[in-house]
Amino acid sequence: MFGNKKSERQVIIDMADKQKRYEALVKTYHSELYRFACWLCRDPSVAEDVLQETFLRAWRSLDSLLDQKAAKSWLITILRRENARRFERKQFDYSDVEQDTLMDTTTDSLEQNMEQTNLQRQIMKLPDEYREPLLLQIVMGCSGEEISEILELNKNTVMTRLFRARNQLKDSLTQTGTIQRGVK
Repeated sequence: MFGNKKSERQVIIDMADKQKRYEALVKTYHSELYRFACWLCRDPSVAEDVLQETFLRAWRSLDSLLDQKAAKSWLITILRRENARRFERKQFDYSDVEQDTLMDTTTDSLEQNMEQTNLQRQIMKLPDEYREPLLLQIVMGCSGEEISEILELNKNTVMTRLFRARNQLKDSLTQTGTIQRGVK
């Protein structure tokens, strides 16, 4: 009987510890993951759903996260898989307006909004193999090693894709005239 009380107490302590770890992950990575989800989903409301599912899966498998230094990569991997799952379940229809409305609301000038929208459009036109590592780097701030771990690719492959993505983006921005106006 005393042994059962001790095990119940330990379960409560373990749950409290798990709750603290989870809350720390959400607090630390929520805004970065949301921004990345918006880029992936192209729709803020869908991004919120994907992010909620990501954190739900993270809660369920939090005990499998042994290295806290790998938390960011682990969460990004969950988010990417959750985003892929939504296509397995249902194909959403996106209108051109919805795809182009993801803009930073803190930007003051109309010209900056237009340039940022054009930049986002050009990034979204990149092939997935180039767009995804680029977004992980510029939106999430991941290193080449982190990206290679997340995408399960060789680091040299990731670096090549990042180089090609930047070149393709530069070429497309040059064609649209964005670079000539000052965005680099």
